[in-house]
Amino acid sequence: MIELGVNIDHVATLRQARRGLVPDVVGAAKVCEIAGAHQITVHLRADRRHIQDADVKALKQTLLVRLNLEMAAVPEIIAIAHDVKPDTVCLVPEKREEITTEGGLDVAGQQDKLAEVVQGMHEKNISVSMFIDPEPRQIEASAKIGADCVELHTGAYANASGEAVEVELQRLWDSAEIIGDTPLRCHAGHGLTVRNLAPVALIPELCEVNIGHDIVARAVFIGLDNAVNEILGVLHDIETKR
Repeated sequence: MIELGVNIDHVATLRQARRGLVPDVVGAAKVCEIAGAHQITVHLRADRRHIQDADVKALKQTLLVRLNLEMAAVPEIIAIAHDVKPDTVCLVPEKREEITTEGGLDVAGQQDKLAEVVQGMHEKNISVSMFIDPEPRQIEASAKIGADCVELHTGAYANASGEAVEVELQRLWDSAEIIGDTPLRCHAGHGLTVRNLAPVALIPELCEVNIGHDIVARAVFIGLDNAVNEILGVLHDIETKR
């Protein structure tokens, strides 16, 4: 069964638009949990544009499912992760000017630094995932530094059109096959929707997807629990075909 992590960053985006208390991030997480999500994902950015430190602490204290903290490998956020102890951290690249995460982390280009981060997280019993582009060198580097999983950046696939869709999908399938020959677990995320998820979910090695924007956007029209269940429905249907 492919597990679903629901990213609730954009619930916080709406709250921060008024710097108020609603919508409640923890309340949203509990709705997702009750609907069947296996994990809640949040990204604590350096500029705190949506998720705040207090949100991460409250979620860790409240959730019955796993908490996955997306984060840049910088000292301030590393210290917060060590203190809060989420179940998993997903290391991502981060730029102040970007609207959303652009591209995967260059693990191959900073192995020594990231190996230290992985070791520190493991000492706190925190699993570590690397958010990477579907490239063999990044997979090999992630395995070399002792990461537990890699999350394949599906943005290029999600944004592709025409013949490029199949090209990008094949990159994901090929990368997943390489991951299957390592101790790493294979996750995927970014730009996945109820409409484009199925071809990715068919990947045999895939064991987790993280989806946020599409679920929160759909929730405006059909409710958060229904939006989560739409995605779970796709995953359940695919499970019979894998």
